[in-house]
Amino acid sequence: MAFSNHDDEVLSEMNVTPLVDVMLVLLVVFIVTAPLLTNAIPLKLPRTHAVAPPDQHKPVVVSVDRDGKYYIDRRQLSLEALGAAISQAHQQDEQRVVQLRADQDVVYGRVARAMAVIQQAGVTRLAVITEGEG
Repeated sequence: MAFSNHDDEVLSEMNVTPLVDVMLVLLVVFIVTAPLLTNAIPLKLPRTHAVAPPDQHKPVVVSVDRDGKYYIDRRQLSLEALGAAISQAHQQDEQRVVQLRADQDVVYGRVARAMAVIQQAGVTRLAVITEGEG
C-alpha cells in the first residue's frame, strides 16, 4: 500500500506475507515427511567391502551361532556369564575392542541381547564383523 505526505512523494513497501506463508507451508511439509524417509528400508546383511584397520590391542571376540548360543573366544557361555567375562576383560584393558560375530541366520533378538550385555559391561568400542564379498 502506498501512502503519501504530499501528492508527488510515494512510499513503497514490500509485502512479505506471501513469502512467510510459503515458508511456513514448506516447514510443515518437511516436518511431516522427514520421519517417513528414515524407516522401512529393506536390507540384507552382513556382506561388506569395508576392512577395519588392525588394532594394537587383542580384541575380545564374542560369537553368536545359528542356534543362538554365545561364545567368547570359542568358549560357550550363558548370557549372564558372557556379561561377567566381558566386564572383567574390559576392566583389565579399557582400550580393548569387542568384536561381535553373528551368524546371518540367527534371530536378531539374540544379537541385540549380546549387544546390550556388551554395553552394560561398559564397553565403548564394539566392532561388528561381517564377511567380505567374493
